[in-house]
Amino acid sequence: MYLIIYILLISLITFVCFGVDKWRAANHKWRISEATLIGLCVLGGSIGGLSGMFLFHHKTRKPLFAIGVPLILIAQILGILCIRSLFA
Repeated sequence: MYLIIYILLISLITFVCFGVDKWRAANHKWRISEATLIGLCVLGGSIGGLSGMFLFHHKTRKPLFAIGVPLILIAQILGILCIRSLFA
């Protein structure tokens, strides 16, 4: 249960960060670093990152994001399934 809450919160934070970064890019403001955005995805926010990429049309052309974020999500899903099968 705590894992679900954590994933929802970190995904929401990541989604908002992608939206804020897109807004800042369009308004020529200070940006959120790519390392921060990827880091949030790695910390469990890949669902929010992927959602933000497509909803805001942000970072979809960059290979690090277009390939990396879906791969991070797949790795996280596989990791959760493996851990779950160990304790089932």
